[in-house]
Amino acid sequence: MAKIIPFKAVRPVRDKAHLISSRPYYTYKKSLLKAKLDSNPFSFLHVINPEFKKGDKTKPNSIERFNAVSKEYKNFKENNFFIQDNSPCLYLYRQKSLHGVYTGIIAGAAVDDYKDNKIKKHENTIISRENLFKKYLDICNFHAEPVLLTYSISNRIKELNNQVLSERPEYEFTTTDQKTHELWVIKDKAIVNELCEEFKGINDIYIADGHHRAASSLLYNNDNQNNHLSSYFLSLFIDKKDLKIFEFNRFINDISPLNSTSFLKQLEGCFIIKKVGSKYINPENKKEFSLYIEKTWYLLEIKENILKNLNYKEQLNSQIVSDIILKPILKIKDLRKDKRVEFISGELPIKNITNKVNKTPNSIAICLYPHDIEEIIKIADQSETMPPKSTWIEPKLRSAITIYEY
Repeated sequence: MAKIIPFKAVRPVRDKAHLISSRPYYTYKKSLLKAKLDSNPFSFLHVINPEFKKGDKTKPNSIERFNAVSKEYKNFKENNFFIQDNSPCLYLYRQKSLHGVYTGIIAGAAVDDYKDNKIKKHENTIISRENLFKKYLDICNFHAEPVLLTYSISNRIKELNNQVLSERPEYEFTTTDQKTHELWVIKDKAIVNELCEEFKGINDIYIADGHHRAASSLLYNNDNQNNHLSSYFLSLFIDKKDLKIFEFNRFINDISPLNSTSFLKQLEGCFIIKKVGSKYINPENKKEFSLYIEKTWYLLEIKENILKNLNYKEQLNSQIVSDIILKPILKIKDLRKDKRVEFISGELPIKNITNKVNKTPNSIAICLYPHDIEEIIKIADQSETMPPKSTWIEPKLRSAITIYEY
């Protein structure tokens, strides 16, 4: 039984929605970020990076920086870049991209559902990051990026969504990454109430993206019990069948003291190794891995006598890479902390990987077959977690299309 609530979103005025909304700050390269900030005074990136044109800059993630973020956010509101809905609403969001069409409901998800494991996670969080995001909420008092939640949609929720979709959206704009964004404001109390009731019949909800935002919301709620709004956090609910999951490939910038010959020799005990050559070959199933080393591709297949002795979690291909290659052979114990490891989304062209390996002596890349949603659900249902950066999940949401204030 899931609980959602409508809320009074702070959101861009209609004529500036395409200018204000932005990708998350960390996804921009420095050169592109500077160009965005230079050319667009309305971008929400100015809120997240409020000292762009100032000589004196505060320390990233400091109390002083978060105070500056809060001040710039208030400036945006005072300049009438944002409006706030007069009554609590739900919001229907649709994104069209080269990879698919994603439609979901934006609402407040209950912190208690997260605490009681009705909203289930599949990744471990880092306590220091939880505390960092909580400090941000303490000072700024708003969420601008929804947690992406997935579930099995009911027929009635589909019908209500389609009813809303038949109307003109409040926003409709396309961004330079060839994604079209649409937002409908659901003000009709009958539809709002029925959607909230329908969600009470949803038993299992899973975090697809945003584990740290959900965890920090619980910490914030623990310290703000008298604030009813702190009992919920900004979320986008999307049917599990609509998600697109890409692999996260591994780039290791130095395999020393091994070289290519000794590294391949170490793999022979657990993998069947086939030399492919200069042309990339995709893993065709979850038992296969593509290895790029010294301008040559190899196809690795985990041996059956190894695989049959592994439990369900250990058979996950991202877990196999960690447990059978990275830890014992390369002595990489913690993927989050080891600076030799970089994660590259399978959404990106393969040349992003080959170029990095070609430019970096004694480096390798390991490409995986993508996980599917049922693997994520099974791991979450077993209260287990996957290795860090096991999945790249679409859609990726833009910041500040709807903002949840505490």
